[in-house]
Amino acid sequence: MSPDPFVHLHVASGYSLQYGASHPHTLVERAVEQEMDVLALTDRDGTYGAVKFARACQSAGVRPVLGVDLAYRPTVPVGDGAPVAARPRTPVRGGSFRDPASDRGGLPRVTLLAHAGGEGGGRAGWAAICRLVSEVHLAGERGQPVATAALLAPHLASGDVVVLLGPGSEVGAALTRRRDDLALAALASWRDLVPRENLFLELVSHRLPGRGGTWGPGTSAHAARTAGVARQAGLGAVLTNAVRYADRLDAPTVDVLDAARRLVALDRRHVDRGNAEGFLKSGKQMAEVAEEVCRLAGLGDSSGEAERLLAATRTLAERCALDPRADLGIGQVHLPELETAAGATPALAGDPAAADRLLRERCEAGIGRRYGSAPRQRIWKRLDDELEVVRGLGFASYFLTVGDITDLIRDLGVRCAARGSGAGSLVNYLLGVSGVDPIRHELLLERFLSPLRGSLPDIDVDVESARRLEVYEAILDRYGGERCVCVSMMDTYRVRHAVRDVGGALGMPPGEIDAIAKAFPHIRARDARNALRDLPELGASGLTDERLDLFFRLVERLDGLPRHVAMHPCGVLLSDTTLLDRTPVEASYAGFPMSQFDKDDVEDLGLLKLDVLGIRMQSAMAHAVAELRRVDDVEVDLDDEAQVPFDDPDTYAMISAAKTLGVFQIESPGQRELVGKSGIGSFSDIITDISLFRPGPVKSDMITPYLEAKQGWREATYLHDDLRPILGPTHGVVVFHEQVIEMIAQLAGISYAEADEKRRALGDTAGMAETRLWFFPRALGRGYPLPVVERIWEVLAAFASFGFCKAHAAAFALPTFQSAWLKAHWPAHFLAGVLTHDPGMYPKRLILDDARQCGIPVLGLDVNASGRAHLVERVPEGLADGSGGHAIRLALAEVKGISDTEVERILAARPYHSLGDFWHRARVSRPVVERLVLTGAFDRLYAIGSGDEPAEGRLTRRDLLLQVMELDRYGRALDRATRGRGLGARRSPVTAARVAREAADRNSTDPASREAAPATERHALADGGVWARASAQSRATPPPDPVDSVQLTLDLGDRPEEADPSGLPEMTTDERMRAELEILGLDVSSHVVDRYAAFLDELEVTRSRDLLARRSRSELLVAGVKVATQTPPVRSGRRVVFLTLDDATGPVDATFFEDAQGPYAATVFGSWLLVVRGVLRRTGHRGVSLRATGAWELPALHDLWQRDGMAAVHEAIEEVPTGFTAPAQQRVLVHSSGFQMSPYADIKPAGDAVKDVARKLWHRSPGSPG
Repeated sequence: MSPDPFVHLHVASGYSLQYGASHPHTLVERAVEQEMDVLALTDRDGTYGAVKFARACQSAGVRPVLGVDLAYRPTVPVGDGAPVAARPRTPVRGGSFRDPASDRGGLPRVTLLAHAGGEGGGRAGWAAICRLVSEVHLAGERGQPVATAALLAPHLASGDVVVLLGPGSEVGAALTRRRDDLALAALASWRDLVPRENLFLELVSHRLPGRGGTWGPGTSAHAARTAGVARQAGLGAVLTNAVRYADRLDAPTVDVLDAARRLVALDRRHVDRGNAEGFLKSGKQMAEVAEEVCRLAGLGDSSGEAERLLAATRTLAERCALDPRADLGIGQVHLPELETAAGATPALAGDPAAADRLLRERCEAGIGRRYGSAPRQRIWKRLDDELEVVRGLGFASYFLTVGDITDLIRDLGVRCAARGSGAGSLVNYLLGVSGVDPIRHELLLERFLSPLRGSLPDIDVDVESARRLEVYEAILDRYGGERCVCVSMMDTYRVRHAVRDVGGALGMPPGEIDAIAKAFPHIRARDARNALRDLPELGASGLTDERLDLFFRLVERLDGLPRHVAMHPCGVLLSDTTLLDRTPVEASYAGFPMSQFDKDDVEDLGLLKLDVLGIRMQSAMAHAVAELRRVDDVEVDLDDEAQVPFDDPDTYAMISAAKTLGVFQIESPGQRELVGKSGIGSFSDIITDISLFRPGPVKSDMITPYLEAKQGWREATYLHDDLRPILGPTHGVVVFHEQVIEMIAQLAGISYAEADEKRRALGDTAGMAETRLWFFPRALGRGYPLPVVERIWEVLAAFASFGFCKAHAAAFALPTFQSAWLKAHWPAHFLAGVLTHDPGMYPKRLILDDARQCGIPVLGLDVNASGRAHLVERVPEGLADGSGGHAIRLALAEVKGISDTEVERILAARPYHSLGDFWHRARVSRPVVERLVLTGAFDRLYAIGSGDEPAEGRLTRRDLLLQVMELDRYGRALDRATRGRGLGARRSPVTAARVAREAADRNSTDPASREAAPATERHALADGGVWARASAQSRATPPPDPVDSVQLTLDLGDRPEEADPSGLPEMTTDERMRAELEILGLDVSSHVVDRYAAFLDELEVTRSRDLLARRSRSELLVAGVKVATQTPPVRSGRRVVFLTLDDATGPVDATFFEDAQGPYAATVFGSWLLVVRGVLRRTGHRGVSLRATGAWELPALHDLWQRDGMAAVHEAIEEVPTGFTAPAQQRVLVHSSGFQMSPYADIKPAGDAVKDVARKLWHRSPGSPG
C-alpha cells in the first residue's frame, strides 16, 4: 500500500512549552496510523523535542522535517498603519509574567523549516536552524525569544531555511482585516530576506464558523483569501493544519495549557481554539479542507487547484525531509579537536595516530606515580589491552579531554572524584580521572568500554557542590563557547504541578488548590486517581468525590508534558567547533550557555557529555580539611593512602557499630542496619555493602545468604564449582554486574565483551527472551546440567538488570571510607562540614544531636564568633569528652531570613562591643537582629545565662529586644531628619540595610545563581560570543559590597544608650527552644523531646540507646521527632514506609508495612512528634529495627495524660481504629526481570509541613547521597 501523500508541515508537540499537548512519539505513532511517511515538527521558540522526534521517526520509518515557530518583530506597519511596538511584559498575581509573544494578539509568528535541498543539503539547513534559534534566544531578554529582520537576514539569505507565513504572521493579521495591500507590503519585506523559492504562504482552516468576522484566522475564508494573495504575489502556498495535538480528544488539554500559560481562568475569551479541529488529520481529511479552501478562493477548478495545493505541500516536504544520521549526526561521534587537549600542539592536528600516542605517553607517566616500585608485568598487559580497545574505537581524544578537565579541576583546588563504571578503567586511573585501582579491586573494563559498543562511554566526575559553578566557568574558559555548553533538562508535569494548573484553569479557590496539591505525594500525574484509591492517607481526604472526576482526568492528561527548561545540575557538553551547528543554545538562569537538548538527546547526537556533579559530601569533606588546617594546623590529604590508610581499624569499628549518620552512602536506616548486621572490616566490605543494598540482590534474596555465610552461620554455597573463583569473594552470592559478565562468559564460553552485551540485553522483555534462547544451548553444550543452568538463569535474570556495577560501588566506597575516616578521627571537623553543606538524608538537627552523642559541645550563635559556615572551636578538654577538645559553633547562615549580604556585613565589621555598636555598624534589618537576640547571639556580650537562672539585676534577652525597638525608632527618626535636610541621597544604616537587603533578595531567588555567575566583562567575543551573551542575560547579579556604604554620623541628641535591666524575666528553657526551632530549625539549648520526658518515662517508652538491651520480638513503644520517611522499592512490590525518629539518645528506625499503614499513614506523614508501637527485631551483633504496628501524635497523647491520666493514654493506644478499608488490589509495577515495585516507591512523603511547626525539622536534603 502506498503511503498517504499528505505531509503536515506545521506541528507543535508538548515541547512547545504549555502549548502543544502531545509527546513527539505520540505524533509519530499517529502519523504511522495514518500511513504517512513524512512528518514535520515545528515547536514554538525552540527545538527541544527535535532529537526525540527524529529518533521516533527513524524507528518508525518516517522521514522527519524539522523547524521552529518563532515570534518576530515585523518591519512594516500592520493593522491600521501603526507600527507594532514591543509590548511590556504584564505582571500578574504571584510575580509571574504573561508572555505577549505567545498570547493571542501579541507579536506575529513565523514557521521556519530546515531546507534539505540547498547547496549544503540537510546538514546546512539544520545548522542554519540551530544557529538562528541560538541567535534569537541570546538576543534581548532571557526567556523571551523574539526574532528581528537583522537576526533573520544572514540565516535566510543562504537558502538553507524555508519560511512559512501563516495566519499568525503579520500577513495573516492584515488579511484578517481584509487589507491585501498591507499583506503584499509585508510579503515584499520578506522577499528582501529570503529567496522567492523558499518563501511560502501557509493556508490553515480549522473550519471555524467565523471568529473575528468571516475572515478570522482558522476559517476557510481566511485561508482562501491567503491563497489569493499568494497567487497575486507570485509565491507558493502550502496547506497545514497548525497541529497542536495528535487526537481530537486531546483538545481540552490545550485549553488547560493556554490558561496555565496566560495565568488566567478558562472562559471563552481565553480559549484559542473554536473547535477541536487542530489535530493530526489524515490525508483524506486534509484533502477535504483543501477542496473547501480552493472553492472559496474562486481560483478556477477547485478540485484541480486542491490537487495542486496538496502536491505543492508534498513537494516542499520532500525538499525539507532530513536524514537523522547524515544531517543531524545521530549515531555519530563528535569529539573536541586534539589540539584542545593540554600539551597537544597544532602540529598534531593532521596526524590520525597522534591522539593514541599522546594518550599512551600520559598513561605511562602515570604508572610510576600510581604504582611506585610494584611489579609492572600485569599493569603493562592491562594497559596495552585497554589502549588497543580505545584505539579501535577512536576514543583517545575522549580520554585526553576528560583527563584534561579533571586536571583543570584539581588545579583549582577543588576536590574531584570519578564515579560510575569508568572506575574500572586503568587508563582513567593512570590519567588521574579515577582514584580507584581497577587491578587491585579486580574491576572489568568491559562493563565501561567494549569494542562491541560504538557509543561514547559515560564518565561522571564528582566535585564540591559549593564550587560547581566555578568548575563550569573554568571548563568554559578552557574550551570556549563554540565547543562547550551546558546540558538542559525539562521539568515535566507531575501530579502537584498538574493539580495547580488544572485548578487554576477551572477557577478553583487558591486555598483549595493548594490543599489538594499538598495532599498528594510526589508521583506521576497519570497516577492521581490510582493514588486516591490505593493510598490510605488519601482515602479519607474527600478527594474521591465523583464531582472531582473530571478534574483528575484533566490532571492525568498533563502527565509528562514539559513545563519549562532549566540547566541540568551536572551535564557539560563538549564537541568540536561544529557544536553550534548541532544544537541551539540559550542562556540558563545562572548565565551559562545551555543546549536545548537534554542528556539523552546529546548522547544520541554523539556529543561528549561529561557529568560534573556537585556533591555536597565533597564540599563537607573539603570544609573539614580546611577547618583542620585553620584550627589545628594539620594538613590532611584524603586521597593519600599513607595518611588515610584503607586498613584503619578505628574507621571500620565505627562503621560496624552503625554510627554512620552523616557518612556518605551508609547513613540510611537500611544501610545502618546492614553494616550493623554484617560488620565491616575492609574496603572490599564497603564495596560489597554498597552493592547489596540494591533491588537486584533484594529480588534475588541474596542479602540473607551473604550475611549468614559472612558471619559463619552457614557454609557458602555455589551454583557450580566453576563459579567458585567468581563468587568466592562474596561467599557464593551474586552481588556485582561484573560477576554476571564473568558467569555468562564462563558458562557460554565467550569473551567478556560479548558477555556484557548479553547482560545488557537482559534489561528488557524481548532481550531477555532472546538471551534465554541463546544461553541454554550454549551452557548445555559446554556440559553443564540442565538443573544447574536453570538455577543460574534464574539468578541472572533476576539480578542482571537491577544489580550494581562493582566499579561504581568502588568509586562510591572511596568517599564513603574517607568520610567515615574523618568522622572516626576528627568528628567535630567532619560534622561541621556536614552541617554546613547538608549532604545527607537527615535534617541538621539530627546531625547536631549526633555531635552531642559523640561528646562534641554545640556552641550557640555569637555575633563575634559565628561565621557564615559552621566552625570548629577549641574548648577545654573537660568540656568536650571524646572530641579532642573541639566544639562546633553554629553558623550565622542558619538564621531565618538573613541574606548573604547581611552575613558578610556582620563579619566585615567585627568585633562588636554592644548591641548598639552592632546595630550601627553591621546595618542588619530589624527582624534579623531580633532573631539574633532571641537565639542568643548577644548572650556572651552581656553575660546572659541560661533560662533556668534568675534574672534579678541582670540584662535578659527581653531587655535586648526592647533596645532593638529603641534603636529602630532612632533610625527611622534619623531617616526623616536626613530627608528634611535635603540629604536624601545619604541613607541611614537602617534604610541602607533595608534597601540593600531587598536588592539582594530580588537577585538571589535562585540558590544556584547566588553561588556564582560568570561575569560578562571577563569573556570577550573571541569564542563567538555565546558565553558572553548568555551571561549578559543572567538574572544573577552580584550582591552589594558589604562594606561600601557610607556610615552617617549625624547625631540628633537622642541616640539610645545601652540597655539597663528592666526587671523582665528571662526567657524560659521552653521558650528558648521554641525560638531556636522557629528561627534556626535546630533545638540547640535542649532537645524537643525533653519537655515530654516525664510523660515518656511513665509511659515506659524505650530510648534508642536501650534498644540493644531489649529482647528480640518484644513489643515496645518508642517516641521522638520525625526526621525522615522513605518508601524504597522492596522485593514484595508493596509500599513499605521506613520512618526514622530522633529521641535525644540517637535515631530509632521503624518500618510500616501495608497492613499497618491504613489507620496510621496520615499520622506518620502528617505529624512531626510521634509515639510508635512495634515489635523489636534483632539481627546481627548491632542490627536492630522495629516493625511498627501503630503511631500516634505525641502532643495529643501528652495532653490526654495531663487531662485524664495514664489510663486514658493506654486506652487510646489500645483502641483499634475503625473506618479504614484496605484497597481490594494494590497496583504493582513488574519489570521484565520479574522485579516488582510499588508505583509509590521512592517518593517523598505526602502532605506538607504541619502548620506552625519549625522549618527544616524533617526536610529531605537537596544533597545527593548517591
